[in-house]
Amino acid sequence: MAHTHGTTDGEEPDRRDILFLATGAVGAVGVAASVWPLIDQMNPSAAERALSSISVDVSGVEVGQQITVTFLKSPVFIRRLTEAEITAANETPLSDLKDQSAQTAAGGADASLENRLADPSRDFLVMNGVCTHLGCVPVGEAGDFGGWFCPCHGSHYDTAGRIRKGPAPTNLPIPRVTFTDEDTIRLG
Repeated sequence: MAHTHGTTDGEEPDRRDILFLATGAVGAVGVAASVWPLIDQMNPSAAERALSSISVDVSGVEVGQQITVTFLKSPVFIRRLTEAEITAANETPLSDLKDQSAQTAAGGADASLENRLADPSRDFLVMNGVCTHLGCVPVGEAGDFGGWFCPCHGSHYDTAGRIRKGPAPTNLPIPRVTFTDEDTIRLG
């Protein structure tokens, strides 16, 4: 009877089968060991992880004033809205908006001003300062709706940072933001 390679039910594996399995296992470990540094280098550096949240003192921000901070290598606008800006945003029907989503980190809410504020009981609007069309930085207190205007391609945002006119497809996004005390906002 001729010997065949492999096993059938009840037969013990022969030496060739064991060598084949061992070679495959060593090869798999070698591939994993060589690919791991490539995958690991894509993780954020320790410096970037340390900057994944920042605190901003807003005690000196007056009503009608905007400050810009850098968070995760992007500008973030922190604006203390005036009564007129709040009224204009609240009087705009959601049906008039090009994007009716709040664009918050939590997601799922409509684009009403209340859902876009850092704290609905406060007058601070905090949003990423990058136009959603091609990544330019809009100019504050400008444009057809008194909010932000991106001069590069003509996108107009209202006083709540919602896109109203131009090529930008969505509202200026709202990062994860919380008040840690009366005068401090934490981003991230």
